[in-house]
Amino acid sequence: MTSPESIETALRSHGFVATGEVATALFLAEQLGKPLLIEGPPGVGKTELGKLWALCHDAELIRLQCYEGLDEAKALYEWSYGKQMLYAQLLREKTGDLLAGAPDLASAVRRLQGQTDEFFSREFLLPRPLLAAITATRPVVLLIDEIDRADEEFEAFLLEVLSEAQVSIPELGTFRAERPPRVILTSNDSRDLSDALRRRCLFLFIDYPDFEEELRIVESRVPGLDDTLRGQLVRFTQSVRKVSLRKRPGIAETIDWALALVAVGAEGLSAAALKQTLGALLKNRDDVERVLSDLPRHR
Repeated sequence: MTSPESIETALRSHGFVATGEVATALFLAEQLGKPLLIEGPPGVGKTELGKLWALCHDAELIRLQCYEGLDEAKALYEWSYGKQMLYAQLLREKTGDLLAGAPDLASAVRRLQGQTDEFFSREFLLPRPLLAAITATRPVVLLIDEIDRADEEFEAFLLEVLSEAQVSIPELGTFRAERPPRVILTSNDSRDLSDALRRRCLFLFIDYPDFEEELRIVESRVPGLDDTLRGQLVRFTQSVRKVSLRKRPGIAETIDWALALVAVGAEGLSAAALKQTLGALLKNRDDVERVLSDLPRHR
């Protein structure tokens, strides 16, 4: 990708309408070799952008979905306990052969130690997303999704990956990436992230699109939708987002709703069409009832 414009074109070819700000942030992350932290409300396309970034580069997407309680064992590596137990059984059966001829106790212990070290070799290692990204031999995009759901301790653990493109495993030492992965982190801004993590990243905030932007997105993703209905749909969605809802609809919901309206053959936003399809836009019973009870204000 040689310019923000070329990135914008590449994303558009995959159905993602990117602003100049988004394309420039990706371009700078590429040129500077820095992770990109994308923050914004749920449903604005942060995760989708990470997936498409991998597609644009013909790279493998490795996704780490964050959640409360996520720890090193789930994110970096685990040991294959089943294989270790099998190896222990084989070692037990061969102990006599291993110790045969040992002149003294010290020699016998050294022979056993040489075998037990194998329990924590790479053969018994199960890579999780972070280690898989660091040790990959082909281009990789590492998507660390919803980092704000993880604990602050996990943020601190990530710093080595973000700044050095390496990870440390006590039993085996440091693994440094031969081909550093492109890294995208997403956050729904549900809590403050540490200054240390932010310093290691470039930053991009994506908000809900304005009317014209969302109109272009729906046109790109649902080309079979009538122009007039498209405008009505986007105007309705923009109006609904201003209401105090339990879950405001994101871009994905707008697209789902457009597809639903096409599927039922709607010619406009009649009360009947809304009752049939509004569940594609709003995902909470109270939200649906509230919007349906106040239809005139949203049209």
